[in-house]
Amino acid sequence: MFKHAQLESVKAWIGDPAHAALPLHARIHRAVRQLVLDGTLEAGRPLPASRALARSLGVSRDTVEAAYGQLHVEGFIDRRVGSGSFVSERAQRGPRRAAPRAGAPREVLRLSRRGGAMFEGGGVRDFLVTRPFAPGVPETRGFPLQTWERLGRQVLKEHGPEVLRHSPPQGMEQLRRAIADYVNLERGARATAERVLVLTSSQQALTLCANVLLDPGDRIFIEDPVYHGARKAFEAAGLACAPVPLDADGMRVDLLCEAPQAARAVFLTPSHQFPTGTTLALDRRLAVIEWARRQRAWIIEDDYDSEFHYAGRPTACVQGLDPHERTIYIGTFTKSLFPGLRIGYMILPPPLVAPMTVARTLLDGHSAPLPQLTLARFIEGGHFGAHVRTMRAVYAERRDVLARLVRRHLAEFVEPLVPAGGMQMPCVFVRDLPERAVVDAARRAEIDLLGLTALHASDRHEAGFLMGFAAYAPNELGAAVRKLAQVLRSLA
Repeated sequence: MFKHAQLESVKAWIGDPAHAALPLHARIHRAVRQLVLDGTLEAGRPLPASRALARSLGVSRDTVEAAYGQLHVEGFIDRRVGSGSFVSERAQRGPRRAAPRAGAPREVLRLSRRGGAMFEGGGVRDFLVTRPFAPGVPETRGFPLQTWERLGRQVLKEHGPEVLRHSPPQGMEQLRRAIADYVNLERGARATAERVLVLTSSQQALTLCANVLLDPGDRIFIEDPVYHGARKAFEAAGLACAPVPLDADGMRVDLLCEAPQAARAVFLTPSHQFPTGTTLALDRRLAVIEWARRQRAWIIEDDYDSEFHYAGRPTACVQGLDPHERTIYIGTFTKSLFPGLRIGYMILPPPLVAPMTVARTLLDGHSAPLPQLTLARFIEGGHFGAHVRTMRAVYAERRDVLARLVRRHLAEFVEPLVPAGGMQMPCVFVRDLPERAVVDAARRAEIDLLGLTALHASDRHEAGFLMGFAAYAPNELGAAVRKLAQVLRSLA
């Protein structure tokens, strides 16, 4: 039989609001199981008859019988006809939760070096709620949902249950072919369907590059400042990130050849450098290709928002200029379409396709077939190109609106560095302000800024913040800038 304290413990457990979502019989089952695991109910101890326990708890006998039945199936109790229910000997062989000694130190969590680096790096924080001025967030309110829904229905009608199965780990052939055709036409790439690996995101692509191409301790040149997701992926893999400064023409590629230590790879965002928005000049693109050839190094080219160039056509990607096939090209539809799509891709040199595809199977196996096939039709039908052209005009207007607003309302605090493309605008302080305090105060005012300091690996930088403009209409930008002005005045 239960002692009074044990019965009260069961009552407290089943009455706890935290367990309210569980059916009543499941709460009784969990409460008794915990008493057994804690050693409060020792082996061989008889349990109350189901009728008696039901009366004590104010529930039906069937409810207690259901709980006892599950405990018996799991091996926590033995049920003997004519004798009752008893705590099983087998249940007593499990681990015991020892009561902590007064003043005893808590056990220290031990992670691997890689796990510790991931945790200490803080991961990559997505902006789950669209608030000004979260960078890298596209406008989704104007997305052609009806077209997307119609194409999805076509896929379901044509393929039926096939889209409910696994897709090939390299990705559906229809999408790989559509991606190759698109980047060859629009980005000047050298791609075939066989060289495309479909992934869930550019972040997954960076993680694969860091772990498949390089060993812990290897050096990789990175832009300074640099996209924080790339740097965190590289550092989590144990790589030594060597920052290379920028100027108006992008990364100082000449410094790669002069570096005292060689590197196994270089990471670039040549179309619109993150966060400055600069474009890597043609002579530097050719120079980095030659450097990679001589060093037998890899170029990791992240072309994350190349569609949004606001002055003429964007420069051809580095991958399309590289005859030596040392360039890995990374693209994503998260910025050009919508974040919930979760489709990115890599264009790989032929020898890397098989290793990268096998490595991908260890991360998440494959991407869902239905959105892949829907996206393939969206691209092939010209809808993707039309949407990008529409949003390019929208984003260009919003960039210009934000620049005017910053100059009008924030000129005493920051100077905007208006980019030629992309979805965010860097602003540098023109007076001494605490960057971290500004970012925190803005967040409390429901404004999301990304501080520039954390994007630099060296001390050669100006403080400030990054302002995303793509997802916010002109009136929303105006209201948010005026609110930000109040935040800055409170800190000045």
